[in-house]
Amino acid sequence: ISTHGLAWFPQYVNEQGIKEIKEVWQAEVVRLAMYTAEYGGYCTGGDKDALKKLVKEGVEYAIKYDLYVIIDWHILSDNNPNTYKEEAKAFFDEMSEAYKDYPNVIYEICNEPNGGTSWKDVKSYAEEVIAVIRENDEDNIIIVGTPNWCQYVDQAAADPITSYDNIMYALHYYAATHKDDLRKKMVNAINAGLPIFVSEYGTCDASGNGAIDEKQANAWVEEMDRYGVSYVAWNLSNKNETSALINSGCNKVSGFSWDDLSASGKWLF
Repeated sequence: ISTHGLAWFPQYVNEQGIKEIKEVWQAEVVRLAMYTAEYGGYCTGGDKDALKKLVKEGVEYAIKYDLYVIIDWHILSDNNPNTYKEEAKAFFDEMSEAYKDYPNVIYEICNEPNGGTSWKDVKSYAEEVIAVIRENDEDNIIIVGTPNWCQYVDQAAADPITSYDNIMYALHYYAATHKDDLRKKMVNAINAGLPIFVSEYGTCDASGNGAIDEKQANAWVEEMDRYGVSYVAWNLSNKNETSALINSGCNKVSGFSWDDLSASGKWLF
């Protein structure tokens, strides 16, 4: 399960809520989504210290309750990860120094490259950031985003990062928008040897809204299970949108009942 933007929905990073993700939802991974360039973003006037503190709290709860945890450098409107590359290197230097001894910590270094950003751009950025992480942490998993909002995994498969080990590549989908073609692209990349991690998905359309497509959502799960692909649902919040797992009228941050869940939440549960 992925949080929404930590600057907007910080309340969902709480000990009881993380415990519930593990024990009630029976999830194995929680993703901490820290936007870089939106309102309150880490690189655009957000409170860096407060955001780092929130990430670290989330990681500590995940360590306590034996969950994998993804530290997500959530680029979106900044399009190209190179825009704030130096900030990313400093951030991941700090995080990898802090958590190098915890094998359940995963670093996702660029959420969704988009806006015409090429795989060449992403790869050069990734090689610099990975070098910083590997100075501290020799082998924890690092997830690298792929172009076009993490859909062009074929480009990464054709030219993967070879200078470092334990690297995976992100594919993102929204079931009502992305169907057979993207599933085929995923399978072809896996068959070409690319390790894929679906670090974000939704059951609705790519805007985060619209109707749930249960048929396509279930087809994705079947295919990911067939190939042993991990997948993380977007998002743990009560935002008034289809992809939010909690009803917009529910202000709880843990102890959710069935009636507190949105249609997306009920499907996921």
